[in-house]
Amino acid sequence: MTSPPDPLPDGRIEPHIDWHAAPDDGRVRPRRPVARPARPWWPWLLGALVVAGLASAVLLRKPIADRLWQGTRVQALLDQGDAAIRQGKLSAADGSGARQRFEAALALDNDRREARDGLARVGTAAIAQAQAALKGNDLAAARDALALARQLQVPQAQSDAVAAELRKRESDAAGIGTLIANAVAARAAGRIDGAPDAALPLFKQVLALQPDNTIALEGREDLLSDQLQQARKALQGGHLAEGAALIASVRGYDAGHYDLPGASALLARTLDQQRRQADTDLRRDRLDSAVRTYQDVLAAVPGDAAATLGLQNAAAQYAQRARRQASDFDFAGAQADLEQARALAPQSAAVAEVTRAIERAHRSQAQLDQTMPASPQRQRRVRALLADADRAAARGNWIDPPGESAFDKVRAAQSLAPDDPQVRRAAQQLVPDVQQCVRRELSANRVRAAQTCLDAWQAIAPGDGNLGVARRQLAMRWIDIGTERLGAGELRVASEALQRARGLDRSAPGLDDFAARVAHARAGGG
Repeated sequence: MTSPPDPLPDGRIEPHIDWHAAPDDGRVRPRRPVARPARPWWPWLLGALVVAGLASAVLLRKPIADRLWQGTRVQALLDQGDAAIRQGKLSAADGSGARQRFEAALALDNDRREARDGLARVGTAAIAQAQAALKGNDLAAARDALALARQLQVPQAQSDAVAAELRKRESDAAGIGTLIANAVAARAAGRIDGAPDAALPLFKQVLALQPDNTIALEGREDLLSDQLQQARKALQGGHLAEGAALIASVRGYDAGHYDLPGASALLARTLDQQRRQADTDLRRDRLDSAVRTYQDVLAAVPGDAAATLGLQNAAAQYAQRARRQASDFDFAGAQADLEQARALAPQSAAVAEVTRAIERAHRSQAQLDQTMPASPQRQRRVRALLADADRAAARGNWIDPPGESAFDKVRAAQSLAPDDPQVRRAAQQLVPDVQQCVRRELSANRVRAAQTCLDAWQAIAPGDGNLGVARRQLAMRWIDIGTERLGAGELRVASEALQRARGLDRSAPGLDDFAARVAHARAGGG
C-alpha cells in the first residue's frame, strides 16, 4: 500500500513509492487484528498471598499470643528462680523459693533445659547451705537443707558426706555415751518399753543417730528376743492379746528381726485354733465359753471378721434360748440370756423381738395362774384351755405367741389337771401335729413357719430322736435361701439365714462354705 507523499515546501507533492508493500491489485483484503500486549499475572498472585496471610493471622493470632505469653511467663519464672538462688532462698512454702519457681517454669514448658538446670543448681546450693550450717553448728538448718538436696537428687556422694557429718554432730550434741548408759540402766531396772526413758526407746534414739552402733544394736536385739520369748509363753498360756501386743512391738522396733517370722506364725496358728474352738463351743450351745474366746481373738486382732461374725451368731442363739425360756415361763433364765444377747448385739431386731415376747409371756402367766377355788370351776377352766389349744393349733400357733400358743394352753391345763386323760391325750397329740406342721411348711418352702413348728416340737418332746433330722433339713433349707440371696447382693438376708442355719445344725453340709462366703462379702464392705 502506497502512503501519501509528504508535501514539498512550495506545496507541490512528489509521488512516493513503498517498494516493500505488496502491489495493489485493486481487491479488498480483510484487516488483520491488532495484537494487544498480555496483562501481567503476578499482581493476582501477590493479592492471593496477602489474603492468605491475613486469614492465617486472624486464625492463629490466639495460639501465637498464647505462645508469646507463655514464653514470657517462663522466662520471668527462670529469672525469679535465679534471683532466689542469689538471695539464698532455695525453698519456700508460699511458692517464692527458687525450687518452686523452676518447678513452675518446668510445668509450663517441659522442654526448657534452663528450668532443669535451675533445679540442679538449687540442689547444689542446698548442699552448700547444709555445709555452711554445719560450720555454724546450726544442726536444724543443716538437716533441712540436706533433706532439700536429697529431694532434688544431688549426687549421693555429696549428700552422704553431709549426712555423715550431721549424724556425728547430732551424736555429739545428744551425748551418745549418756544415752547408751541410760538404756543399759533402764534394762537393768526392768524398764524395757512404754516410756521415753525405757531401754528400747533409748536404743532406738541411739541407732537413729548412729545406725552402726554395735552396743545399741546388740542391746536392742537381746531385748527383742526376750520379748518374743515372752510372746510365745503368753500365746501358749492363752493370753492372745498380750502375745499379739509383744509381737507388734518387736515389729515396730525391728521388722527384720530373725526370730519374728516364727513368732508371727505361732500367733496365726493360735488365733486359728481359738476361732475353731469358739465355733465348736457355739455349735454345742456353750455360749459363754464361745463368747469369751471370740472376744479374746478380737482383743488380739481388732476387727477380726470371723470373730465378729461369731459374736453375732452367739447373740442370735442367746435370743433364741431366751425365747424358749420365756415360753416355759422361766423368766430369770430368759432375762439373763436376753441381757447377754443385748450386750453382744444391742441393735439386733431379734433382741427387740425377744424383749416383746418376754413381756407377752409375763402377761400370759398372770392370766394362767389364776387359782380355781372349786373343782367344777377347775374342770371348766381345763376344758376351756384345751379348746383354746385346739383353736391355736388350727391357726398354726404351736408355740407363738407366748401364752396364747397351743403348747402354752396344754401346759397350763397340765398344771391344773396333770392326770386328766383329755389333757394327756392333748399333750400326746401335739407331737405328731407339730411334726406334720414342720413337714408341711418345709414342703411349701415357708421356712419361718417351719422354724416355729420345730421350736414347738423341741419344747414338747426335747428327747425325740427325729428332731436332729428335722433340724438338719431346715438348716439346709436356710443355707439354700441364704446362698440365693447372697448371689442377689442381699447380704442382710444372707446373714440372717446363716445365723438360723447355725442355730439349727452347725455341722450341716455346706454350712462352712456358706459362712466363708458371707464373711468374705462382709469383709468386702457388702
